[in-house]
Amino acid sequence: MKAYMQRMGRSLMLPVAVLPAASLLVGIANWIVGMGVSNAGTTFLMNAGLAILNHLALLFAVGLALGMSKDKDGSAALAGLVAYLVPQTVLASESVQGLLGLEKLSDVNPAFSTMDNNVFIGIIAGLTAAAMYNRFSQVKLPMALSFFSGKRLVPIMSALAMLVISAILLFIWPSVYDVLVAFGKGISRLGFVGAGLYGFFNRLLIPTGLHHALNSVFWFGVAGINDIGNFLAGQQALDSGQAIVGQTGMYQAGFFPVMMFGLPAGALAIYQCARPEKKKQTASLMLAAAFASFFTGVTEPLEFSFMFVAWPLYVLHAVFTGISLAVSAFFHWTAGFAFSAGFVDYFLSLKNPVANQPLMLLVQGAVFAVIYYFGFRFAIQKFNLMTPGREETAGEETPDIATGDDKFAVLATQIYQALGGKENVRVIDNCTTRLRLQVQDTDKVDQEKIKQTGVPGVKVIDKTNIQVVVGTQVQFVADEMSRLQQGGTNTGESVAKPMIVEEKEEKTTLPEEQLAVYAPSKGELIPISEVADPVFSEKMMGDGFAVLPEANEVFAPISGTILNVFPTKHAIGIQTDNGLEVLLHMGINTVDLKGEPFTLYVEEGQRIARGQLIAVVDLEMLEKAGKKSDMIVVFTNGAAVKELAIRSNALVQANEVVGQIKG
Repeated sequence: MKAYMQRMGRSLMLPVAVLPAASLLVGIANWIVGMGVSNAGTTFLMNAGLAILNHLALLFAVGLALGMSKDKDGSAALAGLVAYLVPQTVLASESVQGLLGLEKLSDVNPAFSTMDNNVFIGIIAGLTAAAMYNRFSQVKLPMALSFFSGKRLVPIMSALAMLVISAILLFIWPSVYDVLVAFGKGISRLGFVGAGLYGFFNRLLIPTGLHHALNSVFWFGVAGINDIGNFLAGQQALDSGQAIVGQTGMYQAGFFPVMMFGLPAGALAIYQCARPEKKKQTASLMLAAAFASFFTGVTEPLEFSFMFVAWPLYVLHAVFTGISLAVSAFFHWTAGFAFSAGFVDYFLSLKNPVANQPLMLLVQGAVFAVIYYFGFRFAIQKFNLMTPGREETAGEETPDIATGDDKFAVLATQIYQALGGKENVRVIDNCTTRLRLQVQDTDKVDQEKIKQTGVPGVKVIDKTNIQVVVGTQVQFVADEMSRLQQGGTNTGESVAKPMIVEEKEEKTTLPEEQLAVYAPSKGELIPISEVADPVFSEKMMGDGFAVLPEANEVFAPISGTILNVFPTKHAIGIQTDNGLEVLLHMGINTVDLKGEPFTLYVEEGQRIARGQLIAVVDLEMLEKAGKKSDMIVVFTNGAAVKELAIRSNALVQANEVVGQIKG
């Protein structure tokens, strides 16, 4: 759990990093408006800052989904966005009205109004999306649903999971909210003690978003207190008897010493407790967050930096906040805010007739700066709290190494180690069937060890480039190798015993009768041994044939289902109803062209018939790029094929029978 919370805290640093700048924009706009100037410039600054602050929950959902995913893939971030949008829509007041069959929108429990930009929902959505990514990003669905396999499945599962969570919250959230409102009304009768309890729970509930329930009691009109409204009304509220000097503002004043002095002092303590090698990085974060807290009263950048990685420190912060509100309420020192308890609103409060001895809040702030500094410093050092800059570095951010249950992860680990690990591997890429690798020195590669894994072949290109033939599932192996590369695994010397990928007996069987195979295009039919690529000519991928095309159209050589379409469009995998796997590879080394010469008319999971147009290839573009245009057909699970008979070299028409295959 400790490691999980630390990862969560680190993941929040990505969205938190943008908050100080947004806070400053809002603070500057409020400052200018407070001086009586309101124009397009102030509106622009205000909206620019609020564009970030009003979508804090969304930023948390995306940031957590990305940071908590096992390989920091962008599809996890997309899943976080999807996961967040589900409860935002399902639990919106208008939606709840329809779901519960209420006649009027006003009948909807006010609890659901807190769902908008709710940080708790953002956190739950982000963690859910990350969990779905880690669980389903490599799941392979049955053939009919294969289009939705892997990373495409993650947003779907995230949406379903959040739909279930939304259904639960639909009934639980109002009850929790109502309990907190009732609790707030109860403690509002306790004077300065009630103010202290409010301050404590206000901070403590921020991670859940339920602090709004208490705010509605003390700051607004739910219980008739309306502390913010009556304070801002100034002399008018005094004349009407709605405001009382020394009392109105008691639920706001205590936040000024905390946000202007206490938290910045706590940030200094966090910086000084950071490791020497991380102090520079910690200083930049703490300085920006502390200034945002002091100047604008926006504390999220600072609070969320330690809220999860050092939650006992956050509880201590909540205690200090409660004490601050109790002290200011006890002495009847009051001030108020329209935005938050930063310097801008404090300065504006000085002119408000409802404020009472507001300068004493500066004295209180100086005292609380000392309390926060020494309190934070003691807690961090005494309990070894992992505040920013103190995170454990050993194995940090290292993804889980492959387990024996995942054959692709095991195979990737073996190949990666044989290549020389991080010390030798430079670039990991792949085409349809092979890993295309750049290494520091191919002489350091243990080719025999790679061949022992059972891969079809290894091809050294030059001193720094090598290719490993894996097969049509090469993408999964490449993904695992990329994870190893990011994790910093060195060489295979650290592995005590080699991991062997279990070679299961090929169970694919074909009917005894012969199946006809058709030419994918018009041109010269040649045996696969004449293809100018040893991976194919040496039958590393299996037996087959090729056509040197004279026309741009490419047709299906056999009926079946599209198994996969490579992102660069140069290769298509087909599986027949009987389990025969066929790879149609258009051109040689055409993966380098990034799909430009190819127009495809099929997609993964689609049923196709023999002779159906599946692609158009710009042969002229291939020629200009110096690429051979061979249309190569390979039967990749050839162990299940008893006999393959292909005609001798001849000119053929598209969709003409060129051979027979027998199981």
